[in-house]
Amino acid sequence: MTPDTAAVSLVAATWLHAGFQLVVTLVVYPAFPEVRAEDWRRHHGAHSRRITPVVVLVYGLVVATCAWTVARGLSDVVTVLAVASSGVTLLVTGMLAGPAHRRLTTERTTGNLAALRWSDRVRCTTASISAVAAGWALMT
Repeated sequence: MTPDTAAVSLVAATWLHAGFQLVVTLVVYPAFPEVRAEDWRRHHGAHSRRITPVVVLVYGLVVATCAWTVARGLSDVVTVLAVASSGVTLLVTGMLAGPAHRRLTTERTTGNLAALRWSDRVRCTTASISAVAAGWALMT
C-alpha cells in the first residue's frame, strides 16, 4: 500500500517542527539568561532577525500540511490529535510566546524570561505530540 502524500507531508512537517522546537527549548532559550544585561537588546534583536525566517518556513509548512490534511478529511482520531496539537502550538506561539518576546525586546526580566520558557515548554510538548501522532497515523 502506498502512503497518502498528505499524510507523509504531515509527518515531515510535524517532525521538522518538533525538532525545531527541541533545539529552541534545549539550546536557544536556556542561553538567554547568560547574556550580559548590557548586551541584551543587541543579542535579542539579532536572535529575532535570525530565527524569524526559520519560524516562517517551519510554521508555514505545518499550517499548509495541516490544512491539506483537514481538506482531505480527518478519518481517524490520531490524525485529529496531530492537527489539533499543531493548532495548540500555533495558538500558544501567537498568544503567549510572541508577546513574551515583544516584552523581552525592551526589558529582560526574570518574569518575562519565565513566561517565554513556560510557553516554550508547552509548544515543545504539543509539537512533539503532533509529530508522534502524525507518525502513528501514517503507520496505522
